[in-house]
Amino acid sequence: MPKRKYDAFGIGNALVDIVFDASDEFIAKHGIEKGITTLVDEETQDALIKELHIDHNQMQCGGSAANSIIAVNQFGGKCYYACRVANDDHGHFYLDDLQRTGVDTIYKHSTTPDGITGKCLVMVTSDASRTMQTFLGITSDFSKKEIDTTALKDSEYLYIEGYLVTSETGREAMRFAKEIAEHHGVKTSLTFSDPSMVKYFGDHMREIIGNGVDLLFCNEEEALLYTGKNDIFEAREALKKIAKTFAITMGKNGAIIFDGDTFIDIEPYPVKAIDTVGAGDMFAGAFIYGISHQHSMAEAGKIASLASSKVVTQYGPRLQWHQAKDIINHLFEQ
Repeated sequence: MPKRKYDAFGIGNALVDIVFDASDEFIAKHGIEKGITTLVDEETQDALIKELHIDHNQMQCGGSAANSIIAVNQFGGKCYYACRVANDDHGHFYLDDLQRTGVDTIYKHSTTPDGITGKCLVMVTSDASRTMQTFLGITSDFSKKEIDTTALKDSEYLYIEGYLVTSETGREAMRFAKEIAEHHGVKTSLTFSDPSMVKYFGDHMREIIGNGVDLLFCNEEEALLYTGKNDIFEAREALKKIAKTFAITMGKNGAIIFDGDTFIDIEPYPVKAIDTVGAGDMFAGAFIYGISHQHSMAEAGKIASLASSKVVTQYGPRLQWHQAKDIINHLFEQ
């Protein structure tokens, strides 16, 4: 069978990520709960933006699934991203940035709808903690209308962002994309995205998973919450019932990969983290690149572990292009 056009077809929120340093005092002053993602209205977000005097050097197109899809491309893959942005300055910036990364999408500037593009303010404190305030804007209406079925059918993997589970139209899009993928032999993958998605939308998440997925990404906390287990060894056994393969990231303790037969421990790469934004997204993207480019799951785990260790030593969810190439050279071309 000939190789499909895309390594992965991602669906998720389209958010312009705006990253900046913040002190604990700044966060406390504005009554923001540290270390979590909070949905806010446009007025609240705009007030912070005006106070911070943010410039374009601190902006990137993002959203959890977008970060992963871009990572696949940076390593040498080819991806498509289904998203929803508006015909405004931030929407134009988003599409231009996405195009620079080589990711395909259905939109051109002239075809974007009226509205306001979503933005995520990422406040990074000196302990590398990330605190995010997100205004979803037009991406809150993401629906199956944004899914190009022709591109999806020509993909190796469907990659679903768990954050979409919070809206009715988002869940409809998740179900629709999964059904199309299963019908056309496209492998399905899902990331839980955040512990809050499992904690507060667990029933909806179970509905989306349905008869299972081919590949699941989660962190240790999400695995425990979803399975209701108190021990990661019990949780990983329970996850076998819903995913043919999966990866559980465990921060400084590395990761656990289940390849459909055995468990593989992925060693961490010790580093001094300054910004943990996008570490899980990078792990997923690098892993998908690996398994779609003739690497074993163990090898893909090594790529993902090294990539995520690199990304936390700098600001933002992306590597530089040369860093991605250096990782592959370091691991496999010595």
